[in-house]
Amino acid sequence: MAQIRDYDDFWPFYLRAHRRPATRACHYAATTLGLIFLCASVRTARVEWAIAGLALGYGLAWFGHFFIERNKPATFGHPLWSFYSDFRMLALALSGRLSPHLEKALTSRGAAFPRPGTGTFSN
Repeated sequence: MAQIRDYDDFWPFYLRAHRRPATRACHYAATTLGLIFLCASVRTARVEWAIAGLALGYGLAWFGHFFIERNKPATFGHPLWSFYSDFRMLALALSGRLSPHLEKALTSRGAAFPRPGTGTFSN
């Protein structure tokens, strides 16, 4: 069983936990909607919009994990790295630069993969 020691270990793990395109699509929508709701909250000075954005964003992303990917969200073990990685994955996808990261994470020889339904490592 492998351990996550730093963000360089986490990033490939995060990508392997998002191997299905539909899961990534849920995350892209969740991150985008979360930002829209945050902007609405700032613009209207209503905190309810920010709370709704967090609930909608995490709910949609977790739906992708529980029902599409069938694994545990990385947020549960590494919330800050996961939050950052949501934005990194979206930015790379929008710029057309995500594929090499996914390929490397999914084809790394000897890479630890999240076990279905657990989010923990196995080889």
